[in-house]
Amino acid sequence: MKKALWYLVLPAMLILVVAQRFGHLTVNFPLKSVLGGAAPPAEEALRHRLSLPPGFSPAVYAADLPGARMLRFTRTGDLLVSQPNAGAIVLLEKDADGDGHPDGRQQLLAGLSRPHGLDLWNGWLYVAETYGVVRIRYDAAQRQTSGAPETVVSGIPGGGNHWSRTLKFGPDGGMYVSVGSSCNVCVEDDPLRATLLRFEPDGTKREIYASGLRNTVGFDWRPGTRELYGTDNGRDLLGDDFPPCELNRIEKGAFYGWPYANGNRIADPDYGKGHEVDIQRSLPPAHEFKAHVAPLGMAFLKGAKLPQEYRGAALVALHGSWNRSKKQGYEVVSLHFGPNGRIAERPFITGFNINEDVIGRPVDLAEGPDGAIYVSDDYAGTIYRIRYETTPDNSHN
Repeated sequence: MKKALWYLVLPAMLILVVAQRFGHLTVNFPLKSVLGGAAPPAEEALRHRLSLPPGFSPAVYAADLPGARMLRFTRTGDLLVSQPNAGAIVLLEKDADGDGHPDGRQQLLAGLSRPHGLDLWNGWLYVAETYGVVRIRYDAAQRQTSGAPETVVSGIPGGGNHWSRTLKFGPDGGMYVSVGSSCNVCVEDDPLRATLLRFEPDGTKREIYASGLRNTVGFDWRPGTRELYGTDNGRDLLGDDFPPCELNRIEKGAFYGWPYANGNRIADPDYGKGHEVDIQRSLPPAHEFKAHVAPLGMAFLKGAKLPQEYRGAALVALHGSWNRSKKQGYEVVSLHFGPNGRIAERPFITGFNINEDVIGRPVDLAEGPDGAIYVSDDYAGTIYRIRYETTPDNSHN
């Protein structure tokens, strides 16, 4: 069996072992997730299956990208895609000829250790691997790297659950890296687990920016503010509908409850007793998603080409449940921030899962320089492009 496939099969084997240990555990996920993924949906299937708000339409932008995860646009309009199982970063060339597909593609980096999050900063391409962060000089105009990858962060703990590391530079010029927990629920031996870390661009001055975050895969800064929001995956083995997954407003030095609390400071049945003080000092979610939907990537929208109601809203990719009797998630939702601080959740892309039949699992989102929204799908190995076109029916937006 290929090494890359083991990265998919082993977690599934672990799930099945746990299922045998806990007779009450429900396991329900798309089996093709551990068999290399599904075929990319045809354009006709997309139009038939997927539902979006008026004016928005989906198309396959690029296929044959097994395990496609995080997305990042370069200043010249190319799209970088991480493929953790292949150990690679792929560059999709800007669609200059307007045919709806990249003008070309190349493997920009290879031989990495499960690369996931990536960002560009001051002429460097940064990539978060499971155990650290590397960077390499990158010329966007020439679409070329130069030199060898340089390790700027090492010693990030690995092993156990939640291998992915997301990396983004903030408006303060700091490099933020998420590190998920090693387990479903436990008291960690390493204080760097279940945190969001902050570094200087050269990897120095490491600090635990926030803790108690079980698995924050997606995070972004709200436009016009310095407010940082991040998704968080709730724990498993507590039934179909508890606990909720979360969107947190992440503040420096704050604690978000895991493993002692779930949702809005509800004591965890396994670890909450005796930690009432920790639960009380924890910050509750800014918004609660449904249970087990697995929110991953998120991105705030800025483009002037979008309807007014979506400017400043956030999109979140819900990768989909496994620990639930009926599948939930498998969609993209939009979050709309009201003047009173309340957040309204609306469906944005639905239809990846219809009656337990799954054709896609969204992971990350990026707003392109062309005004379109791009969505990665690690199940079908596909990047979708979501375009908005004004029609007489939606011109009032």
